[in-house]
Amino acid sequence: MANEARPCPCDLGDELKYTGRGQEVQIEHTRAYVVKPPSSCDKAIIVIQDIYGWQLSNTRYMADLLAANGYIAVCPDFYVGKEPWSPSHDWSKFQEWLEDRKPTNINKEVDAVFRFLKEQCGAKHIGVVGFCWGGIATHYLALDYPEIKTGVSVYGIIREREDRYDLKCPTLFIFAENDDYIPSEQVTSLEAKLKEKCTMDYQVKIFPGQTHGFVHRKNEDMNPTDKPRILEARTDMLNWLKKYM
Repeated sequence: MANEARPCPCDLGDELKYTGRGQEVQIEHTRAYVVKPPSSCDKAIIVIQDIYGWQLSNTRYMADLLAANGYIAVCPDFYVGKEPWSPSHDWSKFQEWLEDRKPTNINKEVDAVFRFLKEQCGAKHIGVVGFCWGGIATHYLALDYPEIKTGVSVYGIIREREDRYDLKCPTLFIFAENDDYIPSEQVTSLEAKLKEKCTMDYQVKIFPGQTHGFVHRKNEDMNPTDKPRILEARTDMLNWLKKYM
């Protein structure tokens, strides 16, 4: 998903055959995948799904990666029971499908997850990482939730809001050079405007030769040429979180 004005019918990519280390729980009105680190901690990451939903094994793999690096990771169902997108769906119906699944209309779910993390997990520091649809949601939360410690938006961008450069937390933006859904001029403009207007720390990083979805929907073992960039992006994500969490 490129931006809220031109959402993308993006390829599923390499769907992992992965069951995950965490468990599904009920968080108020929605479900979530929760995985905890080996030792207790007070730092948590909200992992925001792409268009293929909270149960996609690739996204759960990323949540488990975060937990293995010392964070409570929670991946909520931001569609709240509504059907996620599927590669078998008719792309001509995508905009209609998206109408009640907007990445900028998630406050109720975010607030519920905040309560869960604080009250039931003892979290005192909360960050957010999102992919595609979730990358847009991450950018949105970085604008509207000053209590978020930091964000990592992976191939997602808010384009329509006037205040889209007024980040309330340090934010890392990861993009692919050959992204069919996020034109390079949008990324260039984002970086230039952040430099001009943003008072928070930020970084905009473009990965040469990569395509939309490369960080979480491309299997590094099946794509040896791309593996160094995939691992670099994941390391950048972890280093950014470590710095600001």
